[in-house]
Amino acid sequence: MELTGKQRAHLRALANGLDTILYLGKDGITDSVLREADELLTKRELIKCAVQQNAPLSAKEASIEICHRTGASPVQTIGRRFTIFRRNEEEPVIDLP
Repeated sequence: MELTGKQRAHLRALANGLDTILYLGKDGITDSVLREADELLTKRELIKCAVQQNAPLSAKEASIEICHRTGASPVQTIGRRFTIFRRNEEEPVIDLP
């Protein structure tokens, strides 16, 4: 799903109050990271992630890869943190403008 600028801005504002809940370490994007990201996206729709210093990927690379493999959309990348969104069609949590 491609987000409009207005939707992305709304999600960025919501993400400000979120804690980082998914961390990528030296192993990069593993099956368990993808499984956890998928579960978190289904439950919360919007998640904030961080790439630790010893990870083999940048935050932008990790964001693109996770979005591609989970069907999510990138919202924002700042430094080592990134935020992604995937709508839960059955039980939507976030109302997009």
